[in-house]
Amino acid sequence: MSRPPEAPGTGTVLRFSAAERWVHRATAWLMMTCIVTALFLYVPGLAELVGRRRLLVVVHEWCGAALPVPLALGLASRALRADLRILNRFTDHDRRWLRGAVRRSARELPPPAGKFNAGQKLYAAFVLGAALVMLGTGLLMWFTHLAPLVYRTGATFVHDWLALLTGILVIGHVWMAATHPESRRAMRTGRASRAWSRAEHPHWDP
Repeated sequence: MSRPPEAPGTGTVLRFSAAERWVHRATAWLMMTCIVTALFLYVPGLAELVGRRRLLVVVHEWCGAALPVPLALGLASRALRADLRILNRFTDHDRRWLRGAVRRSARELPPPAGKFNAGQKLYAAFVLGAALVMLGTGLLMWFTHLAPLVYRTGATFVHDWLALLTGILVIGHVWMAATHPESRRAMRTGRASRAWSRAEHPHWDP
């Protein structure tokens, strides 16, 4: 089995390109802005602290509309397209990872995985699908002339509850990143240690 390319003398492997890191950061900032502005719009106590509700609405709308832009621009990157193909493919390793993750105790090591484990693949698929649904429902709420009231009411219901679920999962994602310093390092610098890569992603075959 081939191993990820090593940087001579550093003991690290290249995990993410500059374009991939840019897409992740830009998407994260837009997503977090949407979540924070939504909190201030829907929680009365927080809304009173700001007062300028119209400004929050405008920021929320434009950040939501811009959410797909980093990924769309990043598709020019060959490395990003390659990783998207990996994320879109569920293998036997992933099925074993899910079974092991469900059964293992907190003290056991995670099951072996490829470049991305099954949890990361499921999270990526959900966030992409949720972002597209919230974009569509958000446009119906923004441009009220696009659909009758009954459709806008349904769009508001879907948008609000899906946003809540997405916010919870994003917080979980941030918490997981906080407990995995090597993963944070890989997303920050593009490189991860060779030992970590072999231990947690032994099926990674670039």
